[in-house]
Amino acid sequence: MKSYVLGFQEIDTTKLAMVGGKGANLGELSRIDGIRVPEGFCVTTEAYKKIIGQIPEFHVLLEQLSLLKVEDRERIHEISGKIRGVIDETAIGKDIDEVVTSHLAQLGENHAYAVRSSATAEDLPMASFAGQQDTYLNILGKEAILKHISKCWASLFTERAVMYRMQNGFDHNKVYLSAVIQKMVFPEAAGILFTADPITSNRKVVSIDASFGLGEALVSGLVDADLYKVQEGKIVSKKISTKKLAIYALKEGGTKEQQIGSAQQNMQTLTDEQILQLEKTGRRIEAHFGRPQDIEWCLSEGQLYILQSRPITTLYPVPKVNDGKLHIYMSLGHQQMMTDAMKPLGLSFFPIWLSKLGASTVEAGDRMYMDVSYDLASPMARKIFVKSGLGSVDMLIQNALSNVLKRKDYIKSLPHGKTTLGLNGGTTGQMVSGLLQAMKIYRENDADLIQRMIAKNDALTQDVAQRIKGRSGDGLFDFILQDMDEAYKTIVLDNYGVGIVGVYAPSRLSKKMKQWLDEENVTNVLSQSLSNNVTTEMGLELLDVADVVRRYPAVLAYFRHADDATFFEALEKLDGGKAVGDAIQNYLSKYGVRCSGEIDITRARWAEKPTLLIPMILNNIKNFEPGSHQMIVEQKRLEVAQKIQELIGRIERLPGGKRKAKKTKKMISVFRNFVGFREYPKYAMMQRFYVYKQALKKEAALLVQKGVIQEPEDIYYLTFEELRKVASTYQLDYSLITKRKADYEIFEKLTPPRVMTSDGEIITGEYDTGEIPRGALMGVPVSSGVIEGRARIVLKLEEAVISEGDILVTAFTDPSWTSLFVSIKGLVTEVGGMMTHGAVVAREYGLPAVVSVENATRLIQDGQRIRVNGTKGYVEILEE
Repeated sequence: MKSYVLGFQEIDTTKLAMVGGKGANLGELSRIDGIRVPEGFCVTTEAYKKIIGQIPEFHVLLEQLSLLKVEDRERIHEISGKIRGVIDETAIGKDIDEVVTSHLAQLGENHAYAVRSSATAEDLPMASFAGQQDTYLNILGKEAILKHISKCWASLFTERAVMYRMQNGFDHNKVYLSAVIQKMVFPEAAGILFTADPITSNRKVVSIDASFGLGEALVSGLVDADLYKVQEGKIVSKKISTKKLAIYALKEGGTKEQQIGSAQQNMQTLTDEQILQLEKTGRRIEAHFGRPQDIEWCLSEGQLYILQSRPITTLYPVPKVNDGKLHIYMSLGHQQMMTDAMKPLGLSFFPIWLSKLGASTVEAGDRMYMDVSYDLASPMARKIFVKSGLGSVDMLIQNALSNVLKRKDYIKSLPHGKTTLGLNGGTTGQMVSGLLQAMKIYRENDADLIQRMIAKNDALTQDVAQRIKGRSGDGLFDFILQDMDEAYKTIVLDNYGVGIVGVYAPSRLSKKMKQWLDEENVTNVLSQSLSNNVTTEMGLELLDVADVVRRYPAVLAYFRHADDATFFEALEKLDGGKAVGDAIQNYLSKYGVRCSGEIDITRARWAEKPTLLIPMILNNIKNFEPGSHQMIVEQKRLEVAQKIQELIGRIERLPGGKRKAKKTKKMISVFRNFVGFREYPKYAMMQRFYVYKQALKKEAALLVQKGVIQEPEDIYYLTFEELRKVASTYQLDYSLITKRKADYEIFEKLTPPRVMTSDGEIITGEYDTGEIPRGALMGVPVSSGVIEGRARIVLKLEEAVISEGDILVTAFTDPSWTSLFVSIKGLVTEVGGMMTHGAVVAREYGLPAVVSVENATRLIQDGQRIRVNGTKGYVEILEE
């Protein structure tokens, strides 16, 4: 027989599918010794399923609702209203009526009850659904209770609940509702307790909201509640609010708003003793559930009752700490222009490379963080670490770490150990060697040096691709680790001197032009059309591919439904298809190792998924005339030549002008010859990553063949060492893959903080707004100039549709985005600094750019007209 009703004592988390999230949590709370929970029971989802099974019209309407999108608001309003109507009008069957009546009799039919909705997609660890279904308080009598059970079922299809499910990817057909019937408590005070501070995310701070009467006044926003903060048994702050209203229960049923007497309005709702009792209770509940909780409580006749507890879903995960000390973590994703979640193979693979640069990483929320505690604890190291260059990568990280240094209690509690002194890229001896090499390179200024280095690396990559063939098991994984050591030597150490020149040359040139001519931002113009910049060349060369594609209508038509699996074979059959295929293949032979988020080895490369290029090719055809590649290059070279001529002419007229002009020509020549190479090392590393990945994919195919994994992409949910073990033993508990996939789906929706502590506290950095226009969005100026245009919000590169004159607004850019830069007129990103990819390429293309604009993709709407001030570092929204 189906269970239509379960008492709280019969319920635990294993009954989630029958009683929903709220009901399951109430059952768990009822099992904790010393926790008072008002008695009650749940009308299970089996009852709901029986009711909707009797309504043929319900399923027709639900099918129609499932076809809609969030934008279809009018239809959502219409259909969800009809669904609520047919549920509300359907009588509850006799069998359900009888079992509800029986449980009411046991608890006391004459008592007042709260009737609450509890959906199966509710109060979950990463999706609260708080407030999406309805609650009814102080309901008297069996008939009224049965009526409000139907109202709860119907509330599963309120517009807000329907749209919330759509936005969070929940299937309407797979969400069911239980009704919670719980004895009413008539409190003097009520509120909400968070076992982690909802503002700072600090797990050691309990935050308590409290007001008089029922908690509904607080939840509905009718009152400004008291706010108490408690940390480890000590009240650390109080905010006593003026409370003019409260909600109280009526004897005849229902509730009413009531004015609070003037003498009580400014009273502290809870005594200090009650506040500390609440903190202890909250910690016990948190310990039971194993994660921070959002708890509803009330105080009646001096007794504390717990009405509900749900996970706090907005907290960002914190790395595990083993020493009991406070640790500070800095996001590496923000520095690498990759704040998206990474799959476990990528999370474990890229840090192998970073470790060679002196970085030790930890994982949180499927992102990479660096433990900078030792650097901040050391008086010498923290000055170098915080002030020597983080601002050029991400100013808000630098400002956040500066805020940490202001908190002396934090600094005293940090552990001491080996510092990194920043990501220094080598030992002291290697640094000295690099400096000597840089001096020689600057002095000789050999324009052909970069081409020789690139040719050498290309040959090494081809050699690695040959030597890795046929390797499998431990032999393959050993080869990859050994080759990464070799790659570090050839890509980083052998090129260390060139890298130093690439940083020193623009700095020296800018300093001298400011000193001699009082001119700033001179390198922005001189950065255009640099030689040996593999990233900007990649964007320009895609224009050549577009020139081939635009000649063949059949190919353009095919691009609308192209498939990666048969991409080149299908092209061969079309008029012009061979020419287009050859052009794309040639492009991929050089740049196919790249993709968006490329530091994650699991991301599909262009060579693996050539259709990713189609939107960019179509953007180029729409926005450019044939032959634009060469026209752009020549135009930029002419601008550079004119700027050089102007600078030299002005310098020659200065005292000692001939000597200064000679130095300037040398500085400009070195700058133009070597600065473009700064983009090459990452490209070279991606060449190696691609070779490794192709070998690992063959290993995956073998594991599928042997039945160890179900699909090749399953290897992405294993770490590098886990994959090594599986490839050697052919043994795997597949539930690990299933869990990792579920975790990834949750984590990819989170926004990673730049800096956080091991207590979970998010440390933020602020800008000195200075003299910027009222309402402007502050950021970091990285490429000078002012431009107005239409904002185009792009969150995924493959979804970009750009028109001439658009300003790109996005979370971050990496080299794969360069193809869009030829089409846009300005750039705004949420992440970045002076030396990050978007800034470097924006300067080379002459685009005004502002980076590190927090929440730019949410504060700016797609299509709005905006003004980007890349000289002073702010963005103005010109129209609402």
